[in-house]
Amino acid sequence: MYKVLVIEDDVMMSDMLSMYLSEEGYSVAQAYRADDGIKLAAEFDPDLVLLDLMLPDLDGMEVCAVIRKRSNVPIMILSMKSEVSERVQALKAGADDYMCKPFSMHEMTARVEALIRRSQTTISETVMQVAATREIAHELDPIQLDFERRLLLVRGQLVETTFSEYELMKLFLAYPGKVFSREELINTIRGFDSFVTDRAIDVHIVNLRKKIEQNPKEPRLIRTVWGFGYKYTADHSNIGKE
Repeated sequence: MYKVLVIEDDVMMSDMLSMYLSEEGYSVAQAYRADDGIKLAAEFDPDLVLLDLMLPDLDGMEVCAVIRKRSNVPIMILSMKSEVSERVQALKAGADDYMCKPFSMHEMTARVEALIRRSQTTISETVMQVAATREIAHELDPIQLDFERRLLLVRGQLVETTFSEYELMKLFLAYPGKVFSREELINTIRGFDSFVTDRAIDVHIVNLRKKIEQNPKEPRLIRTVWGFGYKYTADHSNIGKE
């Protein structure tokens, strides 16, 4: 049984979310304050977090950032704020999805299912693809994947990522040199169940570059293909250099 943590100060909304998710077969824990939510995120070990932005003791963006530092659990923001700037800020804080209130409970449960399904997807097919296409180059690549912990190995150092960042990097590593359109990258991290935009992809790429590039302002690994999308190019010449 998958576990969902609901961090929402509106008791009626929290109970409604809990009821719908429980009916779908999820185990649900509820927190009405940020401090309780952060504590439960560690103790309950959820498979997904539903997080309201307007909490009485701490801003939801800060809660998102705190949880993200400790875990790569998928985080879905729930908010009355519909501005694009709010969505972008949430992505930068480590969120994986964003829903504006009021919303359909049916859509909410569909998005929860999609995020958890993708986060739990087996990696055997990707492992075979990587092994078949990369072989010796895989051992030399400055960026590798720790599949069991869903972390990146960046020049020998483990680096935590969000669910979406990890999925994008997994795709890049499976097909080095291939140019992916923004639409293809959107489908990789969302499928057709959740809201995501070209701007969201750009934010994820910026965050990934900060984590893997030696100089994010002059990226050599994740390259922009102007007017189309992005590609990953393993730069073996820079391994070990500062």
